[in-house]
Amino acid sequence: MTKTPGRPLIAVPARFSATTSALRYAAEVNARALIEAVWRAGGEPVTVHPADPAEEDVAARLTRFDGILLPGGGDLAPHLYGVTETHSSVYDVDDLQDAFDIATARHALEAGIPMLAVCRGLQVVNVALGGSLRQDMGGPDREHRDLLHPVTIRPGTAVAQAAGTDKIEASCFHHQQVERLADGLTVAATAEDGTIEALELPTAWAWFAAVQWHPEDTAHEDPAQQGLFDALVRHAGSR
Repeated sequence: MTKTPGRPLIAVPARFSATTSALRYAAEVNARALIEAVWRAGGEPVTVHPADPAEEDVAARLTRFDGILLPGGGDLAPHLYGVTETHSSVYDVDDLQDAFDIATARHALEAGIPMLAVCRGLQVVNVALGGSLRQDMGGPDREHRDLLHPVTIRPGTAVAQAAGTDKIEASCFHHQQVERLADGLTVAATAEDGTIEALELPTAWAWFAAVQWHPEDTAHEDPAQQGLFDALVRHAGSR
């Protein structure tokens, strides 16, 4: 694989999809808005196949990339954070997807590869480092599905610096949230109801930010949201 001149390579783990409108079979996909946000930032987004990390060396596969974007997707298997009973609202669990994403998150943080984690991606990082999730936020009155709501960002954090502001309107689609914060992670943003909306790792060797919302939804018209992708690509390009 060769790099497009001037464009850092950004690995984006694919999401397994049972159906797609244009293909005859199950597919591996990524949201177009997510890919376009990386491209606008000057990056070369590359969809990466989630192979079993027990059989394929994730570290070796990611060596060629300058940055990593962990996208949204289905729920993580509850047993990964110590829960024995699965809530009825948990959906689209895929053990291979979970294993690859967790291995990717751990390697990026250990190897100092710039990383932006989005929605499920934030939850993956928290679980990968030993934290847990609340399986369901409590139904339509409490979950953050299809909502555009205000988020307050802690000044001085990687998220605040990338967004260029400490107040944003976040496009959310999640019914789970961080319950126990993993050791080392700190809260970078919260919603009005106290939900953790962003995390960072002060001891990370490279730029890292995790947001619970979907910045790609409005990045095409909101510079604060696009700023997250710009920061990822900028730091990836300086490696």
